[in-house]
Amino acid sequence: MDYEAFFKALTESIRIKIIRLLAHKPMCVCELETILGMSQPRISQHVKILKYAEIVNDEKKGQRSIYSLNQEFLHSTLSDFRAFLEMPLQDISEFQAEYSRICDLSRNRDIKTCKMI
Repeated sequence: MDYEAFFKALTESIRIKIIRLLAHKPMCVCELETILGMSQPRISQHVKILKYAEIVNDEKKGQRSIYSLNQEFLHSTLSDFRAFLEMPLQDISEFQAEYSRICDLSRNRDIKTCKMI
């Protein structure tokens, strides 16, 4: 799972608004344009980022795309992220160096001094 792309997509407040609006009902860009008072290119750019992060689905209806929230993906991603947070740190290969440093904290003089202050 690409958590970085997922969370990066959530860093803009307008994208949070789009997600919340699509949670209410599927919409096309022209509807989002009207509701948010923004230009079509700006809405399209934000939707493109949400699609890349798999947060939003699109379905073609004639010439128009209808966007909806990817509920399954959101549910599984949030469940997976929770499991990631609950996994013992020493069991995550990307965190071996950090885990080793955590284990060494009690022997670090600077940390001992810092904690005494």
